[in-house]
Amino acid sequence: MKIEKIEKFLIRNNIFVIRITTDTGISGVGQAAAYCFPEAVSTVTEKYEKFLIGKNPEDTEHIQQYLYRGFPFRGAIISSALSAIDIALWDIKGKIYDTPIWNLLGGKVRNKIRLHGLLGGQIDNSISRDENIRKNAAEWRDEGFTALKIDPLPSNYYDLTMDRLISATRDTVAAFREGAGPDVDIILEIHRKLTPMVNIPLAEALQEFNPMFYEDPIQIDSMMSQGELAKRISIPLANGERMHSIWEFRELLTHGGPQYIRPDVGLAGGITQVKKIASIGESFHSALVTHNFLGPILTAASVHIDATIPNFLTQEYSKGDESEQNKVFKNSLKRKGGYILLPDKPGLGVEIDDSLLSENPHETLDIEGFPPLREDGSVAYSV
Repeated sequence: MKIEKIEKFLIRNNIFVIRITTDTGISGVGQAAAYCFPEAVSTVTEKYEKFLIGKNPEDTEHIQQYLYRGFPFRGAIISSALSAIDIALWDIKGKIYDTPIWNLLGGKVRNKIRLHGLLGGQIDNSISRDENIRKNAAEWRDEGFTALKIDPLPSNYYDLTMDRLISATRDTVAAFREGAGPDVDIILEIHRKLTPMVNIPLAEALQEFNPMFYEDPIQIDSMMSQGELAKRISIPLANGERMHSIWEFRELLTHGGPQYIRPDVGLAGGITQVKKIASIGESFHSALVTHNFLGPILTAASVHIDATIPNFLTQEYSKGDESEQNKVFKNSLKRKGGYILLPDKPGLGVEIDDSLLSENPHETLDIEGFPPLREDGSVAYSV
């Protein structure tokens, strides 16, 4: 069996998808997670096409090594391209053997995948943001979710005094905890927005609400800084959604943090590499909390890994997977309350609906306004 055809799709302003087809007609789909630069990922993938055509799609490890080591350049765009290719090849492999991918990764260790929902819901403009969070958290809890996540920072966090920032954030988390109740884990996503010296007192003020973890508190520029911060904050830390190699995760853990690792299967080398990252985490007693919000292909790829690793904690999930906008992906995965049931279709369990591609045309992502600027004109994310 040989790879015969490679198709690339740019969908809307943030999605790059690849479809690889063999000379026997079996095809597999994969997706990249570098959502700000899907055009760049497409260009890198085009470079790889000549090598891929004619290769055996089952040689996932060899193909990954060849493409990764073939050139003296690294980074998120290259890793995203490799991730999309790898996921598509695993999809093909599952279809060859007529079995779900998880069965090829060592078999299942759990029967369903726990989700932490990215909190959303109907916004009532007659009530405050905190009241909306309280209301929506209760609705998601009642639907069966046992873990929920928000970014608790006020929108103007970068221009607030320490007292105002801590007070406003604490009020939001209090409302979140009240709505979620004691039987739901709450997760606080900081999105790399704060300095270490702001994060430490803020985390101390939020400890009373017993969050499951405090995520991405500072920029991911330095592994050493991540570890140092983890040692100074009593709330468990999670990190890794913007990291893209097993070596970065090894260095992160070696430096002492975090307690939870957050690889994105569409950025960190696909199924082949994230399975390795999970094992590195296991050796440090660190649980894996897969990052994902870009749609059903990456959700499915993550779920197949989640099903097979002992140190899995919870899978990030957006109800956007279930929206009309994502009907372009024919998704066989089934959600029941706050869990995804174990996939039973051969391969990934997601396909592209070609008939709907025209309804999802590509447009360039407008980066105006990213990142925010402080009142003095400086970049808010600079430290």
